Amino acid sequence: MNGTEVNGADLPRPPSGLDFRAQPEAFTLTLTLGGRYAGQQEWAVHAERSAVVARVQTDFGGVLPELRRVQTSRLHPHLLTSLHYAEGDGRGKASFETTFDRKVGLITLRQGKEEATTPLTTEYHDPISLLLWLRGLGDVDRAHAQLTGGRVLVQRLADSEVGGVPARAYFLRPGGAYVYVEQVPPHRLLRLIQPTDFGPLEATLQPSRRPQPERRRRRKEP
Repeated sequence: MNGTEVNGADLPRPPSGLDFRAQPEAFTLTLTLGGRYAGQQEWAVHAERSAVVARVQTDFGGVLPELRRVQTSRLHPHLLTSLHYAEGDGRGKASFETTFDRKVGLITLRQGKEEATTPLTTEYHDPISLLLWLRGLGDVDRAHAQLTGGRVLVQRLADSEVGGVPARAYFLRPGGAYVYVEQVPPHRLLRLIQPTDFGPLEATLQPSRRPQPERRRRRKEP
């Protein structure tokens, strides 16, 4: 680690191998709680007009009550900061929304029927854009990112491995979450650990399945 520190909007472009406009992604994280199955999380990241859109569907189950949460983040294509964030159960109108309008310089927050606005004075992240931005953080020891709930300190820990894959490890405060990112491109999210009332909830990347080559059938000789 090199002792450098950055703020959330100081990285002007994603690093090589992290251009979601050119390389859409779809991957699955398996949730465990105390080593027992607790659900799964489906990620889909793709370009949409002049932005990048990430949709994350979490289906809790197993040792946790069955519940679905859908988070949608619309990101700036270069900064990977948030343009719009919505959260709900995926079956109706989002229960929570945040819009970052750079044209008028306002943040609009909607929760149920309540709505509030506040001046937009810096770049903001949402819970999903923050994780995607961390994938491109690189060799940085400390970073700060602004969320609507407050400023987040990202502290790099000693490098680690997840399933035999070398990873960069980060600790987020407040919140106490751990994020493990693949060291080499495409810098996949390998593992997330989030404190909950039930204990640490782990989300681990499922290994991708390589397509098997089709076998040609031999023609029977007459």
